[in-house]
Amino acid sequence: MPRRFGRTPGGAAVDLFTLANAHGIEIDVITYGAIVVSVKTPDRDGRLADIVLGFDDLEGYLTRSRYFGAVVGRYGNRIAKGQFAIDGRTFQLATNNGANHLNHLHGGVKGFDKVVWNAEAFERSGESGVVLTYASPDGEEGYPGTLNARVTYTLTARDQLVVEYGATSDKATHVNLTQHSYFNLAGEGSGDILDHELMINADRFTPVDDGMIPTGEIAAVDGTPFDFRKPTTIGARIDADAEQIRRGAGYDHNFVLTLADTPALRLAARAVDPSTGRTLVVDTTEPGVQFYAGNRLDGSAVGKRGHAYGKRSGFCLETQHFPDSPNKPAFPSTLLRPGERYSSKTVFTFGVAR
Repeated sequence: MPRRFGRTPGGAAVDLFTLANAHGIEIDVITYGAIVVSVKTPDRDGRLADIVLGFDDLEGYLTRSRYFGAVVGRYGNRIAKGQFAIDGRTFQLATNNGANHLNHLHGGVKGFDKVVWNAEAFERSGESGVVLTYASPDGEEGYPGTLNARVTYTLTARDQLVVEYGATSDKATHVNLTQHSYFNLAGEGSGDILDHELMINADRFTPVDDGMIPTGEIAAVDGTPFDFRKPTTIGARIDADAEQIRRGAGYDHNFVLTLADTPALRLAARAVDPSTGRTLVVDTTEPGVQFYAGNRLDGSAVGKRGHAYGKRSGFCLETQHFPDSPNKPAFPSTLLRPGERYSSKTVFTFGVAR
């Protein structure tokens, strides 16, 4: 049964659902923003810790959120100038990012991270989960079409959090949903993540301009600070003297996954915290993953148990289509037309390196 987590300023009830399995893993999800509030997993000695950044109460998500744990949409990541054209008609979206807020980020001023979703819990043969649905009306944040979105979180007996997205629209529109949890495998509030070892299954990435909009180039990672094909500590090259590093103030870039042109699940990334042994493996059907190293966290987002989340105290692996795809014909398309179904799946597997 869900528990009441709070109410929005408008009076809408926000509920919390707890998913648990036989191995002691517990994941809390709330209906506001479809947010993953906590993920508790054991270390190599069996000690549980919460490995995602967040807040103890709803007020934190309402007033201090950096998209902690949320589903972002309709379009995760950036769209240049908040504009795209469909069938010759230009649509102007809400702009909330970049110099003078000229670009569109994560669905706009009030994206999917700031609405209350409907929810229904389920249990089946060792698995527990919750289905969240939201009907985004035609014109919300400037997007065409009524979009019926669905997100399913399932915690399996194999210590996997399976995230499945689906959507339909009655008008042609663009859709790119992702999950925006910030991970710290040593435990939230335990310092920075620079000693975490990371592998990203990508030999290319999409460079960005000064506004963090992709230039349209798909560049090789070979010989750059973006080469994570072999496990490398996040901090090894995060302050390298390189233009792309300077533009992102560290890592905040889309990586083009190997075998990205196949619809099946594929390995996206693997992270390990040497101090605790906790591991995180990410598989996805998406063609890209945004690796963000929390460069712009500054301690102002005081989170759980009074922890001030400072610079690089958590990292994100946001599986996705590429930023600004609606304006980059060479990128994989994010266009959804009536009669079609948007479908995406990402699996987060929690484990321990012995």
